[in-house]
Amino acid sequence: MEKNKILLTLSLLFVTLLGYAQTGKVAGTIIDGEFVDPMPFANVIIKNTTKGTTSDFDGKYELELEAGTYTLIFSFVGYETKEISDVVIKANDVTVLDVTLTTNSLDEVVITTSVKRNTENAVLNMQRKSAVVMDGLSAQSIKKTGASNIASAVKSVPGVSVQGGKYVYVRGLGDRYTKSILNGVDIPGLDPDRNTIPMDIFPTNIIDNVIVLKSANADQPADFTGGIVDVITKDFPTKAEYSISAGFGYNPNMHFKDNFLTYEGGDTDFWGYDDGTRNLPINRYQPIPTTSPDANGRPPRLLLTSLTNRFQEQLKADKATSAPNFNLGLTAGNQYEVGKNGNKLGYLASASYKNNTTFYEDRIDGAAIKDADKSVYQPRYSLYSKGSEGINEVLVNTLVGLTFKTDLSKYRFTALHIQNGESSAGFFDQDLSQDNTGGAYEDVVKDALLYTERSITNFNLSGSHKLGANSGWDFDWTLSPSFSKVEDKDHRITPLVVTQENQYIIDPSTTTNPTRLWRNLLEESWVFKADFDKKYELFNRPAKFQVGGNYVYKFRDFSIDEFFMTATNNIVPNGNTNLLLMDENLWTPESGEGTHLVTTGNQTFKPSNAYESEQMVYSTYISNEFNVSESLKAIVGLRTELYQLFYTGENAQGDEVYNRQSTIDNYDLFPSANLIYALNDNSNLRGSYSRTTARPSFKEASRAQIFDPITNRTFIGNGFGIYDANGDIIFDAVKPTYINNFDLRYELFRDKGQMIAFSGFYKGFKDPLEVTFFPTSAEQLTIANLGDATVVGAEVELRQNFGFLTNNLEKLRLNVNASYIYSELSMSDSEYDRRVLAARDGETIDRKRELQGQSPYLINAGFDYDNDDMGLQAGLFYNVQGESLEVVGTGQIPDVYTKPFHSLNFTFSKKLGENKKSSIDLKINNILGDERESLYDSYKASQELIYTQRKVGTEFSIGYSYSF
Repeated sequence: MEKNKILLTLSLLFVTLLGYAQTGKVAGTIIDGEFVDPMPFANVIIKNTTKGTTSDFDGKYELELEAGTYTLIFSFVGYETKEISDVVIKANDVTVLDVTLTTNSLDEVVITTSVKRNTENAVLNMQRKSAVVMDGLSAQSIKKTGASNIASAVKSVPGVSVQGGKYVYVRGLGDRYTKSILNGVDIPGLDPDRNTIPMDIFPTNIIDNVIVLKSANADQPADFTGGIVDVITKDFPTKAEYSISAGFGYNPNMHFKDNFLTYEGGDTDFWGYDDGTRNLPINRYQPIPTTSPDANGRPPRLLLTSLTNRFQEQLKADKATSAPNFNLGLTAGNQYEVGKNGNKLGYLASASYKNNTTFYEDRIDGAAIKDADKSVYQPRYSLYSKGSEGINEVLVNTLVGLTFKTDLSKYRFTALHIQNGESSAGFFDQDLSQDNTGGAYEDVVKDALLYTERSITNFNLSGSHKLGANSGWDFDWTLSPSFSKVEDKDHRITPLVVTQENQYIIDPSTTTNPTRLWRNLLEESWVFKADFDKKYELFNRPAKFQVGGNYVYKFRDFSIDEFFMTATNNIVPNGNTNLLLMDENLWTPESGEGTHLVTTGNQTFKPSNAYESEQMVYSTYISNEFNVSESLKAIVGLRTELYQLFYTGENAQGDEVYNRQSTIDNYDLFPSANLIYALNDNSNLRGSYSRTTARPSFKEASRAQIFDPITNRTFIGNGFGIYDANGDIIFDAVKPTYINNFDLRYELFRDKGQMIAFSGFYKGFKDPLEVTFFPTSAEQLTIANLGDATVVGAEVELRQNFGFLTNNLEKLRLNVNASYIYSELSMSDSEYDRRVLAARDGETIDRKRELQGQSPYLINAGFDYDNDDMGLQAGLFYNVQGESLEVVGTGQIPDVYTKPFHSLNFTFSKKLGENKKSSIDLKINNILGDERESLYDSYKASQELIYTQRKVGTEFSIGYSYSF
């Protein structure tokens, strides 16, 4: 009897546990469709039951249900009620269901739809109700593109292009006109040559979504014109979530090549940072002895030998077999209830590792100049460089986030660290013109061993608060410090002149001495922003008032250390530069011969190439969003910004010293207005105006001279004006650009995630910033305001499935967006005069030309197939941008144009297993095998000369991921 009781008890316990095991969850976010904000305190109930819940402060809701199929009802006072059927709850799983509710003046309106249709339209509903013209990518959309980083994924956004695989442009405008931010705030860039963040540093596994804003509002920073790209990192998941991933990539042009070039680095190169092997071996202020007796007749000291011996001796690249690309990723996240009031604490931790190998067997760089004889149409190279370069790049990302939510507040802390190490080794054969006119060539060979270490650490502490459950006031604040570092560590550049007798010699009169170069850039940024908004009624219709401000402080410390070497016997046997620093070949007082450091005519540390710079932006704004009528919505606002830039440094001669010199101090007003006229429930007509700005970077507003050791090009800052040898002004000091922006857009949103939109825009530029050559040197570049410009463009966007042909093709979609853009700049008198003086016979110089960096057209097109039941996704994506002016010529130096790069990529993803916890991904990038190329353009030239050319090849990759 007792035994039967035990069996019965165990049986009941088993049944009970089994019942618990058969439950799942439905969770998601409820969005206020009127203002595209999270909707707190909305009601969620299960139809024909009494079971339900309400959304929390952040619009989030969650319900635990037994496995089955349900209809959910979402409601809020003054808003339509939405019934969503066919919601499938699976055991031990979470069904994510996001819902948008819109206002309605009627007593009760019930919208009935299916879960599938609701999901397909969720993103478009946000676009339809957004106050500004916006596009974006959700994590799901990114997954469809098969992209491993944001730069690759964002190409599918209408009007967006990517240059060099990393820099995002919106509407074909250059990088200075596109602003990149992280979680709504500025962070320092990793590349001192750019104004935007390289987007390939952000792996997709840490990203929640990417928002691209194309029209301005008062609550956004004023320093953008093409658009703002806001990268939003993940919050915490709705359930425990753990995943691992790994992948490999193979490019026939680059991998398993026996002639790959590399060199011996440090033990920690594999992790993206140098272990100290490449640290500066000599204090920058250390005097370098000479080989001659001093003023007192004392012989040279052994110290010169000791100092020379401190430098790593390898100067020539090794040959090795190149490895394929590979990557690893880990993600973990969960949430917990804290206390008895439904408070939640969640975390997200993510780490990723990428190791990419690039090999250019025929890297070409050129500098061209026109002949002094105007009857000669063909420009000639003043420098032509061709050779091989092997690059190994490591990218390590770590993200840790904590979020705590109560009924009326949310607190979030995120820490992000990105570590990047890039090692390259190259050997180049160069033809160098000695008269800088394309004549008197010398044959030069150059060994180059380079290493750059970059890192960025960002902390983001933010809070969102309801100031009382019924007050209607919300308060959001963010404090975000960032610290970045870019170090060029022990760049080793060794040029040798090849004589007619086929001897390799050190000849600084022709090129330069063998050089060791260190560049250090430290930058920190502090951002604080506060925003208040109040939802209220105006004209008996919903309205939202916003007011706020922010403060941005940035500081940069930049310096360069250079060391030069020579040899008493300037002949290098067989051009083997590794011989130069061998112990037996070092100069000693006893032998009086060998390799040694030299300071004649050079300084190891150049104060003119060291500077400190500070930037401060004080901003306030006010904005009001209201409904003029049932169909017309208006958003008007005004932003004020006080922008200050200070510079500490000196000029090349050392006779001008600047101590926190104010270079820019401007207080500006930036008005904006957006009008949205709802033609019906599914279509809008939008119009907008805004005034924005573009500002020079720290580097551009400096006096620094930054040399590229491979191309021989030098960028010279223009913070104080550029003058010729006679003291006459060539280019005035740079100043900010101001832009008036006008946008008009018609958009039609259709069922099942389909839509079509037509847009037009006009932009008027006052003093646009442009990269240009020096008037008589094709190897020196600077930045200047060269005239005023206008840009006029048109865009079309189509998202269409093929269900109209047959229901079987409903899952196949076509996404197309195309832009045509016309730009025109009115040249300054000085630029026009220089072009006229250098005009070829029969050439007519127009006072107008294209705006530098502006693409004339953009095309993004793609087919994607998505079958959730089969766990299958596939896509074919094409992207191209038209020929654009890359560097402005000066008459004697021709213009440089970037040629179109036709990018065709294929992705395939298949989920595996009964629960589809694992997946395999296949990708083919650059199927067409196109090359990245920039060419000089000159009147009646019989041959286009090369500025840069890279053969990037086609990459095949495979990846595997598992979630648990």
